[in-house]
Amino acid sequence: MFGFRKQNERGFTLIELVIIIVVLGILAAVAIPKYQDLSSEAKEASARAALGSLRSGIAIFYANEAITTGTANWPSVAQLETTGTVMANALPANPYQDAANAPDSVVTGVTQGTTVGSRGGWAYNPSTGEIWLNTSTAGENNW
Repeated sequence: MFGFRKQNERGFTLIELVIIIVVLGILAAVAIPKYQDLSSEAKEASARAALGSLRSGIAIFYANEAITTGTANWPSVAQLETTGTVMANALPANPYQDAANAPDSVVTGVTQGTTVGSRGGWAYNPSTGEIWLNTSTAGENNW
């Protein structure tokens, strides 16, 4: 009589609980790497979107300068950082740059892919109108 349960007793056996814990562990081991890939993909998508809007704003400024003044000029770093001159809103933050290193600021850059100092989210060459991430993130130079 010791091996039988009464009909009104309900619950899980130790084996059933161990199986559930093992299954949950396997699911967690599969899901965590997928989540990490999603966060890096989101960061890249954010950087691409910010670069696209910055490059569009710079191109529109260049075209407007050609129409209004007759001389096409790329915006200066100061004009690029001034809200309402090139971009209608404040500059977007570089998602790869730490918050302590001014991810929404611009530094003067010369060669795309070369990080300028340790501060500034964007590197901009005012003589060519090129703008890029001011970080050494893999793959960004192919965008």
